[in-house]
Amino acid sequence: MDAQIKHDFKVRVREWATKLDVAIVWLGVRSMCNKWASCSSNGHLNFSDELLEFDRDLWDYVIVHELLHFSVPNHGKLWKSLMRAHLGPWELAEARLRENGGNR
Repeated sequence: MDAQIKHDFKVRVREWATKLDVAIVWLGVRSMCNKWASCSSNGHLNFSDELLEFDRDLWDYVIVHELLHFSVPNHGKLWKSLMRAHLGPWELAEARLRENGGNR
């Protein structure tokens, strides 16, 4: 895993967290077999190290997806509206991610 890319990814997560007013207690990038990312209600975030191979548009999709779950725990209308407000047509990034790694 390239240390500079991992650093850049974490910086990007923190930028989005600031923008979305989310407090991150712990941030990890590690091997994850079944998910691109996960979060817990106590402020812990984990991201798959496979994301580091993708472009920043896909990073943003996964980052914003997870960070929004701190305020909206599901994928309902509010979550989708917030995704659109922050990323525009986010479904395009979602489709690209599925092409790259299946339906995680």
